Amino acid sequence: MSRIEKLFEKKNKNVLNVYCTAGYPDLDSTLRIMKALQDNGADLIELGMPYSDPLADGPVIQASGTKALENGMSLGKLFWQLRDFRTVIHIPVLLMGYMNPVLQYGFEQFCEAAAEAGVDGIILPDLPVYEFETEYSKLLKKYRLDFVFLVTPETSESRVRKVDSLSSGFLYAVSSSSTTGKDKDLESQQAYLERLENMKLKNPVLVGFGIKDRTTFLTASRHTQGAIIGTAYIKALENNPNIESATKQFLTSILN
Repeated sequence: MSRIEKLFEKKNKNVLNVYCTAGYPDLDSTLRIMKALQDNGADLIELGMPYSDPLADGPVIQASGTKALENGMSLGKLFWQLRDFRTVIHIPVLLMGYMNPVLQYGFEQFCEAAAEAGVDGIILPDLPVYEFETEYSKLLKKYRLDFVFLVTPETSESRVRKVDSLSSGFLYAVSSSSTTGKDKDLESQQAYLERLENMKLKNPVLVGFGIKDRTTFLTASRHTQGAIIGTAYIKALENNPNIESATKQFLTSILN
């Protein structure tokens, strides 16, 4: 059983997944941030691999990625930073990013490096279903990496069921069809989230985009197993240079 499966077996409500950008705010702050997230109640960590053209990211996460690239972050550097992270980090960790840098690195080499480091899963929003099925799924399975697909309010039931059958770990329910960080009316999305709940999907569902505080976290979790927070956490790091205190204050405000 994978770390992600064990998590959802033990906890199936109000699961908190926090996104952070590798190499932000400083090149060598990645592990400090991961440790602070783990120590203050995050259930999963979604580690963003910075890229120059991130289609789904809003301005805050884009800016953090730009800063990380300016700091010198690369996939090679990231895997070097992660080489011993499992001696300290015990919660599930997923890498989130885009196909272009992964293909430049080499897809199998990427999977091998991720698995060797102890990464649990991958999120690549721009990997099409057909290419996943015909080319990449066998490599992800070979290296025992979970792969998470995204669905939106506009995704048809047949496609939701299709990507649910292909996903492992969890299903990422985007709260609305826009970029990260924009204010979303999560109350108006309850019918969509309830529809997913009633479909009795194979995978747990976590909601992302627009989750920024305790109220939106609990609203997003009403019909799902939990939620993903990214932009609001990046902002918290922007506003407080002390990673540990910024993380503690932020996660306390969400979880208590």
